[in-house]
Amino acid sequence: MEQNENVVVLETPLKRGETEIKQVELMKPNAGSLRGVRLSDLAGSDVDSLLVVLPRITSPNLTKADCLNLDPADLIAMAGKVIGFLTSKSDE
Repeated sequence: MEQNENVVVLETPLKRGETEIKQVELMKPNAGSLRGVRLSDLAGSDVDSLLVVLPRITSPNLTKADCLNLDPADLIAMAGKVIGFLTSKSDE
């Protein structure tokens, strides 16, 4: 089975009650998912901006509390996916 390029396998799985989240899929955000954040901040991997957007574009849906508990390496991996979504295909 082909690995979805928008899936981040967590180095440090998240615990939510009895559930362990080992991987997270990120969906390309639409304008509504980006409300309340500056695109320049998001493109610069601003943590506060990521904490606003990630709960809106993750599956399973991560809560803000989940995002606050992310391993920094996992947060950076997700930030890379978000930046990829913001990059025009013509820029590649």
